[in-house]
Amino acid sequence: MLMRKVPVFVPASPWGLRLPQKFLFLLFLSGLVTLCFGALFLLPNSSRLKRLFLASRTQQPGLEVVAEVAGHPLAREQESPPNPAPAVPAPGEDDASSQASARRRKGWLRRTHPTGTREMATAARSSGSAALRPQGATAARSSGSAALRPQEPSIPFSFDFHAFRSRLRHPVLGAGTDESKEPQSLVRAQREKIKEMMQFAWQSYKRYAMGKNELRPLTKDGYEGNMFGGLSGATIIDSLDTLYLMELQEEFQEAKAWVEENFHLNVSGEASLFEVNIRYIGGLLSAFYLTGEEVFRIKAIKLGEKLLPAFNTPTGIPKGVVNFKSSSNRSWGWAMAGSSSILAEFGSLHLEFLHLTELSGNQVFAEKVRNIRKVLRKIDKPFGLYPNFLSPVSGNWMQHHVSVGGLGDSFYEYLIKSWLMSAKTDVEAKDMYYEALEAIETHLLNVSPGGLTYIAEWRGGILDHKMGHLACFSGGMIALGAEDAKEEKRARYRELAAQITKTCHESYARSDTKLGPEAFWFNSGREAVATQLSESYYILRPEVVESYMYLWRQTHDPIYREWGWEVVMALEKYCRTEAGFSGIQDVYSSVPNHDNKQQTFFLAETLKYLYLLFSEDDVFSLEDWVFNTEAHPLPVNHSDSSARVGGQL
Repeated sequence: MLMRKVPVFVPASPWGLRLPQKFLFLLFLSGLVTLCFGALFLLPNSSRLKRLFLASRTQQPGLEVVAEVAGHPLAREQESPPNPAPAVPAPGEDDASSQASARRRKGWLRRTHPTGTREMATAARSSGSAALRPQGATAARSSGSAALRPQEPSIPFSFDFHAFRSRLRHPVLGAGTDESKEPQSLVRAQREKIKEMMQFAWQSYKRYAMGKNELRPLTKDGYEGNMFGGLSGATIIDSLDTLYLMELQEEFQEAKAWVEENFHLNVSGEASLFEVNIRYIGGLLSAFYLTGEEVFRIKAIKLGEKLLPAFNTPTGIPKGVVNFKSSSNRSWGWAMAGSSSILAEFGSLHLEFLHLTELSGNQVFAEKVRNIRKVLRKIDKPFGLYPNFLSPVSGNWMQHHVSVGGLGDSFYEYLIKSWLMSAKTDVEAKDMYYEALEAIETHLLNVSPGGLTYIAEWRGGILDHKMGHLACFSGGMIALGAEDAKEEKRARYRELAAQITKTCHESYARSDTKLGPEAFWFNSGREAVATQLSESYYILRPEVVESYMYLWRQTHDPIYREWGWEVVMALEKYCRTEAGFSGIQDVYSSVPNHDNKQQTFFLAETLKYLYLLFSEDDVFSLEDWVFNTEAHPLPVNHSDSSARVGGQL
C-alpha cells in the first residue's frame, strides 16, 4: 500500500508530450516523409532528383541529360518503349537503290557520334533527340527537342523527313553504274582525283585553321574576316554537303561534331546579310535535308531569325549589313554612299527563306522575300532591265548600272531556280526570269569581231564591253532554263548557253596558267583577256566550272569534261601549296604569286561542281535538287502544297 501511495518517477518527453501525443506526432511525421519522397518521383520537375536514385537503371550514357526536358520524346520512351520505327534509307539511298549501291555506301548507315556521358550530353544539347537516334531517323517525333541550352528554346517541328525522302525521284548520291569499261574507269579516276583535292583542302584547314572562317595556307593559320558578324567556321559549314557528296564520312562527322559543339550564335558583330544567308544558312539547310539531323535545322532557323532586322526598312527591301548585337542595319558604305541595297544581295534570299518557313512553320521568312518580289514587280525597269542599286527607303533605282556579273548575278539565277524549286508552279518567278533574259539579250548581248559571245555591262545606255568571272555562271543558268522557255526560243537559248560558256573557257585558255581572270574585255583588238593587273587575279572561283557542269548535264558533250579537267590540272599546278589551295594574283604569269587564302567557296562550289561534272546525272539529280548560289543543294517541292507547313514553295 505504501508503494502505491508513492508517485512513480517517469522521465518527461523532450517536447513535453505525453505518450498518446507522441504517437500522433510520429504518425504525422511519417506521413509527411512519405509525401515528400513521393514528390521526388511524381512532381514534373523531379528528374534531377530521380537521377540520384535511378542512375543505375539508365543503360544509355548521357540519356539523363535529355530526360531533363519535361515531355521530351526520349523521356517518354524510357517509361514505355514504342515499337521500333523502320529505318530511314541511309543518306544517298532510297527504296529504288540497287543492292550494289547500298553496299557501296553502307558506311552512312552507321551514325558515328562521340561516346561517353559527357560527349553524349553535348550532342543531346546540340541536336535534340537526333543525337541519340540512328542517322536519318525521322524528325517528326522531335517536336520540342531543340537545343537544350536556356538561350536556345525549343523550335516546334512538323517536317516529315521520311515523307520528304520518299518523294525524291532518284537516290541522292545516284544508283551507281558499271564502271568496268575503260572510259568509265577514266572518269572514276578523275573523280577520285577531285575527291583527293577536297580531302587535302579539308585536312589542311583542319590542321591549321579549324574553327576559323578560312585557311591561310602560306602562313598556315586561320582567318576570320569581317563579313560574318563574329560567326565562325564558315569553311566547315560551307563544306558539309561537299563532304557528304564525296562520301568522305570521317570528315563529314568531324564537321558535324564541330557544328554541334562549337557553332555558337551568340555573336554581336556586323554581318553581310547575303553572305551569311548563302553560306551559313544554305549550308545548314542542305545538311539537314541530306541527313535529317536536327542540329542543322535548329541552327539554320535561329540564324535566319537573327537576319530579320535587316528588313526593317520603309519598303521591306533589306539593307546589306545587319548588326547582331543591336539588331540595327545599314547598307554598304560604298553602295551609293550607303543609301542603296544591292540587287544580287536582296534578290538572292528567296530559296533559303522559303525553306526556313518550310522547316519552322514561321511564315515571316516567306513573307519577307515575297514582299521583295512584290516591290520589284511594281517598279519601272529601264528597257526591262534591273539596275544593281535600289533605295530601301524610297523603293527607287539609285543608278542605272546593269550587270549580269557582280552586283546583279544571282538575282537572275534565283528567279529561274525559284520556278524549278516550286516544281514549276511559281509562275511569277518564271515570267520575271524570261522577261529579264529577253531584255538582256536585246540590250547587253554582243558578239566580238573574233566571234565570241558575251554579256556586256550597261551604264545608263552606254556599254562596257567586258565580262566578269562572276558573269560566267550565266551559261549554266541559261542552259538550266532553256527547257521551259517558249518553244521557239528553246534551241536559241541552248545555243546561247553554249556560246557564253565557250567564251568563258577562252578567258581561261588565253592565260598562261589556264585559269581565268577576274574580268576580261573585248576592245582594242584584245578579246577575253584582262587589260590591267587589278583584274588579272584568280581567287579559286567556281562560275566557269559551274557552267561546264550544267552544259554537260544537258548535252553530254565530252568537251565540257575536257575543259573541266584542264581546270583540275591548272589548280594542281598553280594553286596547290604545301598547306592548302591558294588563289593567285596574276593568271598571266607562269610563276604564281599566291594570295594566301583558301576561299570557303572553293570547297563549297569549285570542287563540288568539278566532282559533279565527272559524276552520273542522277547524283544530286536536277529533278530533285536546285543549288543555291553557293552550290548548296535544296530540294524541289514534289509534294502536295496543301499538306506542307509553309505552303507551296
